[in-house]
Amino acid sequence: MSENLSQQKRILIAVVLSFLFFVVYDYFFIPKTPPIEQNTTQVEQNNSAPITSSTNTAQAAPKTELSVNKKEEIAIVKSEHFEAHIDSLGRIVKFYLSDKKYQDENGKSINLVDTSLSPLPLEIRFSDNKINQEAFNTAYTTNQKTINVSDENTTLILTQNLNDLVVTKKITFYKYGNYDLEVNLSKDMPYFITPGYRPNIAVDSYTVHGVLILDKADKITMLEDGDVKNDESFSNVTLMAASDRYYSAFFYNFNNPLNAVVTKDNHENSIVFASANNTFKASGYIGSKEHEILRSIHADLDDVVEYGWFTFIAKPMFEFLNFLHGYMGNWGWAIVVMTLIVRIILFPLTYKSMISMNKLKDLAPKMKEIRDRYKGDPQKMNLHMMELYKKHGANPMSGCLPILIQIPIFFAIYRVLLNAIELKAAPWAFWITDLSVMDPWFILPIFMGLTMFIQQLITPMAIQDPMQEKIMKFLPLIFTFFFLTFPAGLTLYWCVNNICSLIQQVIVNKLFKNHKKEEIAKHEHRS
Repeated sequence: MSENLSQQKRILIAVVLSFLFFVVYDYFFIPKTPPIEQNTTQVEQNNSAPITSSTNTAQAAPKTELSVNKKEEIAIVKSEHFEAHIDSLGRIVKFYLSDKKYQDENGKSINLVDTSLSPLPLEIRFSDNKINQEAFNTAYTTNQKTINVSDENTTLILTQNLNDLVVTKKITFYKYGNYDLEVNLSKDMPYFITPGYRPNIAVDSYTVHGVLILDKADKITMLEDGDVKNDESFSNVTLMAASDRYYSAFFYNFNNPLNAVVTKDNHENSIVFASANNTFKASGYIGSKEHEILRSIHADLDDVVEYGWFTFIAKPMFEFLNFLHGYMGNWGWAIVVMTLIVRIILFPLTYKSMISMNKLKDLAPKMKEIRDRYKGDPQKMNLHMMELYKKHGANPMSGCLPILIQIPIFFAIYRVLLNAIELKAAPWAFWITDLSVMDPWFILPIFMGLTMFIQQLITPMAIQDPMQEKIMKFLPLIFTFFFLTFPAGLTLYWCVNNICSLIQQVIVNKLFKNHKKEEIAKHEHRS
């Protein structure tokens, strides 16, 4: 960015970088998940065979497009928070969240397992094609058909007798949908087991969904849907998760790390499997990515909540928001207070940017005069521009840099409010009864657009290009359009942010006007 950057270009770049960057980018450029067609085709020999891994692992990667007709349910597990159904292939085929906040618009409990999507949680696939085919045509037996987690015996034992192999799954369930899993084979045999296809409840084009891998060194690898081109293998894995925006299914073992293989299905969606030869031990979970629940199970499980590029800022921002909610008891007011505090902290940067805009607006005629006079001699034009800036204490970079510094913070808050399931069914006030869904009356996005338009009217700008001027005038309308369907919590944040900007701009304009009057008075006094 050169020192002689024009006022209109500087303002346009600042606006695009600070606002349109994360709204338009997320809306248009993050790959959208295509509709997933239901497939309940009977297993065929050529479908059930494993495929060769493109990595250097000793085992083959599991075939991901395999699917199976609906099987008989052989066990049901219940707690106050969930209900799980197990089928005759030893898989979880239904998993209902019982809490009221997770009910759909019809008041029904949501099911996190879609049987039309493969693989299902706890599904085993063998590297040996013949054994794999036999396993998908042989039913498991169970030690009990109904388990209530509040009872003493909450361990479900599933047994599958193949021709020369016995498979045993021991699953101990706990109240929040977490479980301990132990798989034993009667002899060594390479196989894969999965926590399941990611929940397909909240999948959209602007939030993170796919597979997350956490290793022993605390390194996080995110393979979003569409990212996996060839099978990828991971060792020393402590957590492997398949997640949508709000929900997740995962295995974890922080004491004895696992081996994982990430592959893809026919729709380019990421699938994760753990690999083993005989005994496999891990803990698992199916449910919401609510921080309080995850931490109650294990302190490190909130790594499942991924915010994308600015996770390192977003996580502290959520903790701050959660802290405010602990005192206020209302997520909406917590958003309001958090926004106000962040704006107060960032006020020195904002103030500097606004003062710079005012100075450059006053200098706009002189800047144009220099450009017109020296348009054939860029070197002289730059020299005179620098002299003009120095004489009047103006710096074109001082208006742009403060906004650039604020971008990660605004983007992090944007991600937090999009991904926080804590906002689901959380009311704010008046007509806003759920901060995780759009404003039903569009009042907040329209008000946000109005405040943006008013701020635009009072913000000093010296745009002379007619096309650039039209773009600036349409920005409030464009933003209003984007925010119509955004979660009310995010729109509330942006409204409060706009109000703060509006108030600050009024104050800065008044201060600058008074300062200018003083400068004129001093000049007249000297003359």
